[in-house]
Amino acid sequence: MLNINFQNEVFHKPLFVFVVVKCELRGQRGMGRRILNDALRSMVNAERRGKATVELNPISTVISSFLCIMKNHGYIRDFQVYDPHRVGRITVELQGRINDCKALTYRQDIKAKDIEAYRLRTLPTHQWGYVVISTPDGVLDHEEAMKRNVGGQVLGYFH
Repeated sequence: MLNINFQNEVFHKPLFVFVVVKCELRGQRGMGRRILNDALRSMVNAERRGKATVELNPISTVISSFLCIMKNHGYIRDFQVYDPHRVGRITVELQGRINDCKALTYRQDIKAKDIEAYRLRTLPTHQWGYVVISTPDGVLDHEEAMKRNVGGQVLGYFH
């Protein structure tokens, strides 16, 4: 309770404090949940502009694992991580094969038996494209996760 005296009058009012917090989750301003999405969108935009390389920062181990899967399937040529223990940056050599690449900002849980149905629902074509899943065995594509019979959280997809 807050007691306020105005000219010999006492008002008894409860004290309410409202705190407004503004969170900035994009770009260089702060580390948020969207750094994977920002990195993938930077790659897609550079690919559409015809650039040969793109530099990504800030970085995380999830981004480097996602890029490793893309490299294994031939969607990027190579990537190099500079100074991973500090702010760091990743330089990615593009190959011209990325049509679209998106990350889910909400981590959707998926069971091993539901991976194929999710892939068919998410990817625009049935011939190519990969869904990337964070599993207890590490970050895997949907094919490897189905082989190992593990589920996890969907990080994103590319095609």
